[in-house]
Amino acid sequence: MIRSTLAVTLALALGSASCSAQKSGWIKLFNGKDLKDWDIKITGHALNDNNGNTFRVEDGNLAVSYENYEAFNEQYGHIFHKKKFSAYLLVMEYRFVGDQVKGGPGWATRNSGAMIHSQPAASMGKDQDFPISIEVQLLGGLGNGRRTTANLCTPGTNVVMNDKLITAHCVDSKSETYDGDRWVRAEVLVLGDSIVKHIVEGDTVLTYYKPQIGGGNVSNADPKIKQDGKLLSEGYIALQSESHPVQYRKVELFDLAPYMKDKKKLDKKLAELQKRK
Repeated sequence: MIRSTLAVTLALALGSASCSAQKSGWIKLFNGKDLKDWDIKITGHALNDNNGNTFRVEDGNLAVSYENYEAFNEQYGHIFHKKKFSAYLLVMEYRFVGDQVKGGPGWATRNSGAMIHSQPAASMGKDQDFPISIEVQLLGGLGNGRRTTANLCTPGTNVVMNDKLITAHCVDSKSETYDGDRWVRAEVLVLGDSIVKHIVEGDTVLTYYKPQIGGGNVSNADPKIKQDGKLLSEGYIALQSESHPVQYRKVELFDLAPYMKDKKKLDKKLAELQKRK
């Protein structure tokens, strides 16, 4: 009877904490324990075939690992949160660790990314390399020279900057370079199909508008999904596996959708979030 009462009390407490987090607007996409809220798609493999245990939880971190790979063989992977979002502030704390797996391309050294406004994992073809999405490219320094992070890359997409359609695949941010295995805080402010801002360690390093489907740099995508010119107002969030081990100790999101129809409330909430560091 005592055990039963304790179990009920604990369940109620956990339920209350979960409801409180939901009401506050903050959602922990990664819970630090498991990957039950995520779908996995790796090039050449079926949906949720986590080849080589690429995506895993290690010491409370969401980790991308290649210890079970003999070679990379262009097996680009993505882990998708199962819920779709439209307007939000995404917060990630990440770091690169170890060495790149054998066969990984040179450009992918200390390279990963977060995909926003992505197509769902289940809609990707078996041999599709990247989802149609906007990529917030996360890079680590190479120990010499400048190498920015929170850059923009566009697999199957385009954006607008300074009233011009940008069709280049990648655009560098103005961030600092982060060498070594230090944790880096990257945030992404997304307001539907209007504006997107990349923020690193509190500084806005890149801004663009009107994310939309278009362009190339994605292979084996379903042409029915790749509707060029269609604005992207919502979609899924995914993290990459691109051949270099990377860890995330935080992946959380503040849902701004409830504020989007009232500019005053939205501006007030954005100001509050700006002060929260």
